[in-house]
Amino acid sequence: MKKILFIFGTRPEAIKLAPLIKKFEKNKKDFTSIICSTGQHKEMLDQVVDFFKLHIDYDLQLMKRNQTLSSLSSNIISSLQEVISEVKPDYVFVHGDTTTSTMAAISSFYNQVPVCHIEAGLRTFNKYSPFPEEMNRSITGRIAKYHFSPTLESKQNLVKENIDENSILVTGNTVIDALLFAVNELKTYENNEIKNLKSLMVEGKKNILVTGHRRENFGIGFENICNALLEIANDKNVQIIYPVHLNPNVTSIVERILGNHDNIHLINPLNYPAFVWLMNKSTVILTDSGGVQEEAPSLGVPVLVMRNNTERPEGVKEGTAILVGTNKEKIVNTTQKLLKDQNFYDSISRVNNPYGDGNSSKNIFNFLIDCEYK
Repeated sequence: MKKILFIFGTRPEAIKLAPLIKKFEKNKKDFTSIICSTGQHKEMLDQVVDFFKLHIDYDLQLMKRNQTLSSLSSNIISSLQEVISEVKPDYVFVHGDTTTSTMAAISSFYNQVPVCHIEAGLRTFNKYSPFPEEMNRSITGRIAKYHFSPTLESKQNLVKENIDENSILVTGNTVIDALLFAVNELKTYENNEIKNLKSLMVEGKKNILVTGHRRENFGIGFENICNALLEIANDKNVQIIYPVHLNPNVTSIVERILGNHDNIHLINPLNYPAFVWLMNKSTVILTDSGGVQEEAPSLGVPVLVMRNNTERPEGVKEGTAILVGTNKEKIVNTTQKLLKDQNFYDSISRVNNPYGDGNSSKNIFNFLIDCEYK
């Protein structure tokens, strides 16, 4: 029986690994699953663990207020050394481009444990955008034994970097597996956050969901975004709902500029089921997040990406997302066109999701089974 060690530290990692963990947990004949959380984003992580009913075997609780990337990185490597030495896993699974995933890959490499990289091969080819994610995923890609790419384009990025093509599998993105699970659960599920959202919404108004937290947007970028939202909110037929990220670099600007507008609701970060519920009730989503670009097309909601580039170009090419950067005029004009031009709106909302069909976890599981029994 093989031991699989899943390591995550942030909410997006937990969401995207959850359906895969559940898939492996159902097969107790071939695999033993162990879960380790670094607690990189503890407040936002716990509710995902509860919603998906994940059992954390090792909780490192490394979250510290205003921690630097350097201190976080060194703490993750040193703490994981103890975990890996004790578990002695046959494989370590990491996800995406976080500091946790990269430091977990490095720690696994130091212990000569094969790394399986979920959501492999995403690239902007600009090492400072997004920062530090672009270099994180590139480093993890050099270490990993197996690469599970969500799309053909992400696979091709790896092939260009001389990664063995036989070690790469195009799987779709596990976030779609998680999303479809959540949408089904929400048919009978309600919590206090969803009740509060219902009380905020004014019937007849179009909901605009905003998320933003990228380091490269700190400062003038967020000022431009907030000033664009101010102008959009002057339309009495819309309401903006903005779950504000906990980072002080975000909250200080957002609260100063947007804190006193009737059509703008600044709320605390939402738990995962409430966020999925809100996405499904939104007309447009403005975001600098990666995961939202993948999820929204499955709900038929257009996405405006408030970044200058994206490692998820498939959505832009297929037409489910539009890059608007942090340019105030572009954000305002594109949002208003989506709100007022139904043909334009439909051309985006009806495009099929290029990121998956809900079978990604099954594809990854079957690949590893085949590797073990060849």
